[in-house]
Amino acid sequence: MSNQNNAVISAAEAGSEKWKAAFNTGDAAACAACYEEGAVVVAKPFGTFTGRSEIEGLWAKVIGDGFCDVEYLEPEFTVESETAALLTSRWQMNNAHGVITRELWVLQPDGSALLREDHFEALG
Repeated sequence: MSNQNNAVISAAEAGSEKWKAAFNTGDAAACAACYEEGAVVVAKPFGTFTGRSEIEGLWAKVIGDGFCDVEYLEPEFTVESETAALLTSRWQMNNAHGVITRELWVLQPDGSALLREDHFEALG
């Protein structure tokens, strides 16, 4: 793997850990800050949310409904390009479980990664 690919994967892994920590401490604003301004979340069966404000509203509702303690099961990161990595994983939390079909993490000018796309499904 090239150094650039390593950098993309490392940034995506760090971004993912930051998002999970924000969720697990009940901080919807910090969750939303892990997304690009124009990001899109496709959350089945909840709907599609575009932009940080709508995304923050989604996470505020989920957190407010008592969901917490998310963990990813067997996450897989793959390089999409020199500046993007894809995460897929199963997930579970206190009151639900499901699958992430597409988290697209994109490198930012500061070397961090933010989510551009987040597609997941709650299965139970």
